[in-house]
Amino acid sequence: MKTKVALVTGGYTGEAAVSYKSSKFVYSQLDKQKYDIYLVDITTDGWFYVDGVGVNHPILKDDFSVLLNNVKVTFDVAFIILHGSPGEDGRLQGYFDMIGLPYTSCNALTSSLTMNKGYTKAIIADIPELNVAKSVLLFENHRANSIELVESKLSLPYFVKPNAGGSSIGMSKVKESSALKEALDKAYDAENTGAQVLVEEFVSGREFSQGIFRNSKGELVVLPATEVKTTREFFDFEAKYVPGLTEEITPAELTEEQQARAARIIKEIYIRLNCNGMVRVDFFLENDTDKFYFIEINTIPGQTAQSFIPQQVRAFGMSEADFYAELIEAALI
Repeated sequence: MKTKVALVTGGYTGEAAVSYKSSKFVYSQLDKQKYDIYLVDITTDGWFYVDGVGVNHPILKDDFSVLLNNVKVTFDVAFIILHGSPGEDGRLQGYFDMIGLPYTSCNALTSSLTMNKGYTKAIIADIPELNVAKSVLLFENHRANSIELVESKLSLPYFVKPNAGGSSIGMSKVKESSALKEALDKAYDAENTGAQVLVEEFVSGREFSQGIFRNSKGELVVLPATEVKTTREFFDFEAKYVPGLTEEITPAELTEEQQARAARIIKEIYIRLNCNGMVRVDFFLENDTDKFYFIEINTIPGQTAQSFIPQQVRAFGMSEADFYAELIEAALI
């Protein structure tokens, strides 16, 4: 009998557009001989199973099932490809925990924690060989005096970003004090990010993104790194999704020592944050020192054909179909 997989997509934020692209690619790669795949779209308008001809069938939220021709269909596992809220911030995972449905991502606590960039940095800051940029975490109550708080503790240039956002939405690089207020307002007002802002001192270095996953044997597997070179000021939303603005080199040109050090640190980050499934860690290697500087962790990484994780899976010598099957089988254990 085939495993019934709910491929969960959509979302409540601007990242939904990316979720649809990711889930379309994952659907194309999953083995249809092994899995019955049901595309489930979660939006503010409702939760629906979208059938092969585009008809929406409401999801019954008491047990995450769907009625098809008066027959209730339940799922064996949820494959979460929903970037942003509620699929990446722990809300959906908490619901699945309550109804007893296995899923492919990190658990509710880890997902919620890692959506908060400032809290994440606090937990991993003492990992050996890892460095974190000096930063200030701002809440809504700080908004009136946020400029003073930043300028009293940090030195230009700054990265200003929503503390619970993704896809670089609402993020700015600030090189002059006169641009700080606009950047802070942009980050505070980013949709569904909690009106919290993280401001970090700029780190000058080579930028990398590297995936890691737990396979069906319980082993941690670190994928080859991708180096990111962009013509933009930084790796912003346009750089991520507009063709031609960024060069992505997979596998990255790193020495054996750099590869081994990155793998050690990334494994420890995964363990320290109690991750499951696949995650992606973004980091800098500082130009003058070669120190590893943590940028952020993404617990529901993008999954288009051009996204980092599929690139790295292919560079690792694995097919995307086998990779996604590993995530499903690991979730079912």
